[in-house]
Amino acid sequence: MKNKLKAAYNPDAFRENGHRMIDLLVDYLEEVRHGTQKVMDWKEPDEQYEFWKNYNPGHNDPVAFLKDVIEKSIHIHNPRYMGHQVSAPAPVTALADMVSALLNNGMAIYEMGPVSSALEKWIIGQFAGRLGFGKNGDGLLTSGGTLGMLTALLAARQVKGGGNIWEEGNPGNLAVLIPEESHYSVERAARIMGFGSKGIIKIPADENYRMQTSVLESYLDKAHKEGKKVIAVTANACSTATGTYDNLNEIGSFCRKHDLWFHVDGAHGGAAIFSEKYKHLLDGIHLADSVTIDLHKMLMTPALATALIFRNKSDSYATFNQQARYLLNETSEEQWYDYAKRTMECTKVMISVKFYALVHTYDFEIFDQNVTTLYDLAKTFAETVKNRPAFELAVEPESNIVCFRILAENEMKNNKLNSAIRQRLLEEGDFYIVQTVLKGEVFLRVTIMNPLTEERYFKELLDKIEMVAKTFELT
Repeated sequence: MKNKLKAAYNPDAFRENGHRMIDLLVDYLEEVRHGTQKVMDWKEPDEQYEFWKNYNPGHNDPVAFLKDVIEKSIHIHNPRYMGHQVSAPAPVTALADMVSALLNNGMAIYEMGPVSSALEKWIIGQFAGRLGFGKNGDGLLTSGGTLGMLTALLAARQVKGGGNIWEEGNPGNLAVLIPEESHYSVERAARIMGFGSKGIIKIPADENYRMQTSVLESYLDKAHKEGKKVIAVTANACSTATGTYDNLNEIGSFCRKHDLWFHVDGAHGGAAIFSEKYKHLLDGIHLADSVTIDLHKMLMTPALATALIFRNKSDSYATFNQQARYLLNETSEEQWYDYAKRTMECTKVMISVKFYALVHTYDFEIFDQNVTTLYDLAKTFAETVKNRPAFELAVEPESNIVCFRILAENEMKNNKLNSAIRQRLLEEGDFYIVQTVLKGEVFLRVTIMNPLTEERYFKELLDKIEMVAKTFELT
């Protein structure tokens, strides 16, 4: 009987398959970057499941299997991909990710991940400096913006909640002020923490979908009269739905005045801190107590990778105070290198390696170029929309997110028409865009994530939408 364990760890077999795999990926990138193929080959969920349930390549060739995976996945490197907020990763990060996967250093404590721990500290220091936190800033890398948000609000509860919450639990009256246009992860984090619906106070948005800072005082006063203890305010930089930035200076000043924790959800738009042209959108971010920025959005890194940065390093260590005796030593020294003390995760992938590989190869200048290019492209797309009478722009874009719609002959059919168009585009697969609902109205939404996307693709997309709209109008 063949020894499958020895075969699985055979270096020569890995070399052969690795060379074939790299050739396959290079050919894929070369083909997909020209936008000549579909972004995706849409299959309904049950149909997709049936294919893989009955999948039987016969020859047990891993490269043949991975080739099928590629063909049946969404092609984010296709310049016609303008869907969700996920980067088209720089290829060098895939190489780093492969090394990380093979080394599999767990990172609970320093001895389990010495290299990645040291790189993580350096990376966080770079973010802290650019955010204006200086040498007192600190933080960590974690697996996604949702986990980063939860960790930040847990820190806010520890610092501003009062009492020994770890031992005694929530006092039952804690609350957080959040923008009406918040990402769902904010509300989810608050509910996980036991705040309930009464502890989630939504501040209405203005006509441009930014938080109405003028009503913060009245909402806080009302919360106090209802017996609630507001501990934090969150702000969007930028909002997921429309890509607009809240006024961080005004919100930060409000938090300082009332001794509230200020968290900036910069999961998407926080990357603008690297753009000389657009970093002004983050004016006031130095007032934040914590900031989340996803590396896997506009910083060209594979998912999941999120930086959570604290203005005061002591807050980074206050989040969790339970002790795992077999991992964590009791000491008065700051042990930056044992990340299990500060993260939800114990075992954690080597996030820092793939990000550092990108910085080491191209320097931070590549992020300036990427963010600036994507934001400029969004403005170009918005102008293209405005020059077509059949279309309507929801709001002038501030980031690489643009919301728009085509107008039906019967205004009452606008929502139905745009939803149907989006579904048709999904099924045909030539473009990938999404939709959102703004003030009860359905809008199509593009997020330009690929810097190789060109203006001609915008014209092709709008032509396609107009053509599809005509077929629906005739029925």
